[in-house]
Amino acid sequence: MFSDDKMEQIILNELKSKLLERKSLDSLPDSIWKRTSALNTWGTNAIEGSTITWKDAEKILLEGKTPGGKPVRDVSETIQHEVVFRGLLERSKAPITLETVLELHGQVFRLIIPDAGQWRRINLRIQGAKFSPPRMEKIIGELDAWLAEYHRRDIEGEDVFTLAVWMHFEFERIHPFCDGNGRIGRLLLNLHFLKRNWPPVHVLPIHRDDYLDSLNSAAQGDYVPLEALLKTLMASSLLDMLDAVGTADDELISLKKAAKTSPYSENYLALRCKQGELPALKSGREWRTSERALALYRKHTGRKQ
Repeated sequence: MFSDDKMEQIILNELKSKLLERKSLDSLPDSIWKRTSALNTWGTNAIEGSTITWKDAEKILLEGKTPGGKPVRDVSETIQHEVVFRGLLERSKAPITLETVLELHGQVFRLIIPDAGQWRRINLRIQGAKFSPPRMEKIIGELDAWLAEYHRRDIEGEDVFTLAVWMHFEFERIHPFCDGNGRIGRLLLNLHFLKRNWPPVHVLPIHRDDYLDSLNSAAQGDYVPLEALLKTLMASSLLDMLDAVGTADDELISLKKAAKTSPYSENYLALRCKQGELPALKSGREWRTSERALALYRKHTGRKQ
């Protein structure tokens, strides 16, 4: 699991400011949103057991081709989730309601599961989870309370990540659907970020264990791991978008190259990336960061070498 030493929010704030200086989120080129939505869709489905690989997702969503030998359900979930994800920008202009939650579920799982867009009518136990969802007759009441509390804290201007952690865990705890709660919860999480003018985050297969462990920690009252994970994921999203629309300082570079222009060794930088302190993206086994991210780390967090 990520270290309790989490990303300094001032670093995230400065990266966000640089991104929004270049482009507002709703004016980013469509090519960026197409890749962003494809990545998010692949990741959120993959951690739930989808057989669609990243190459398959690229073929389906970026090339308009259907890979052979894949379950129809997995392909349909990929296509439908991507459409719903792309619609979050427009949805971010309106308040989140219970109708929003039902619509998201209905649109993602239409013709895939029989109760798409319907609250569960059975009681559930979640294998491996350290929390139990409420009984079916309590779902609506708990969702009403969840939304009322969310809107109250949102209006009061609670920190975007603190509120995101609470919002996401509480939705997953309530588990209002028979199937698809994780995917709908992550869509709602990103709707929250977009409403606050932050880009979406992507929970990918490499994050699955940390993600599930952090939800279990939240169930025991410890929200630190989930907040640390969300900040690390947000840093990756910001770097990815800045690489596409930013200046030369935002170009993604290897840690080997970053070490040549900093007082830190490549191994030290890799450790800081793994611990979630230095903004970075991981591609295969390789970490990449940017000169801007490294400068912000040195300014706000970096140890003397």
